[in-house]
Amino acid sequence: MTGHHPTGISRVQVVIPARDEEARLGACLRSVERAVRHLRDARPEIRVGVTVVLDRCTDASAAVASRFAVDVVSSHWGNVGAARRAGIEHAVLSSPDRPGSTWVACTDADTVVPATWLLDQVLQAGAGVQLVVGPVVPDPVDGDEAVARLWRERHRGALAGDHVHGANLGFRLDAYRAVGGFPALAEHEDVALVRALRAHGVRQGVAPTVVTSARLVGRTPGGFAGYLRDLDEGRRVEA
Repeated sequence: MTGHHPTGISRVQVVIPARDEEARLGACLRSVERAVRHLRDARPEIRVGVTVVLDRCTDASAAVASRFAVDVVSSHWGNVGAARRAGIEHAVLSSPDRPGSTWVACTDADTVVPATWLLDQVLQAGAGVQLVVGPVVPDPVDGDEAVARLWRERHRGALAGDHVHGANLGFRLDAYRAVGGFPALAEHEDVALVRALRAHGVRQGVAPTVVTSARLVGRTPGGFAGYLRDLDEGRRVEA
């Protein structure tokens, strides 16, 4: 079991896998930029890096990423678990910071994070939290409002952290490495990692809510898009 004593964070690494996300990646990176500025304003001593993993991209995602101050990793895995893993290892490879003082924040290229997203995680980490699992809400702008409304109804009253989303996940690097990191799964790699971390005895917190795409066809067979698609199909059957 990992220790529960407060550990100061000296470095934050944001890792974002992207597969053909040119339409949404810019909004994601602008939101991450805001979160980075907010963190630096409050904690200027913390070093922050952002890594985008372009996984089998065939569109202009690379051109979008080039407009931002981010590291870019090209991957041919075609596998979100492997892409997240590769992004983390690239991000921390040259880091002089101890794993116990490095925090990794994960989101997705079709997701917009709030300005407080990183600072909130760092403050929790400073109090001894080693894992945060945060909620997501679907953005009806690029999806079906009826499906988004049904999702909100289904999740009314749910506790933050009940559902695991790779689009809103953070952890201390030493805890991540202790359980072997992200498995190379095409989906549910986030659930597998969190399950392993919880079994390892980490102390868990909750990340601020993020907004993610409400599209019904995603980059994996299931995932969040698949869940929304199931809701949509159920709604149509009931109608």
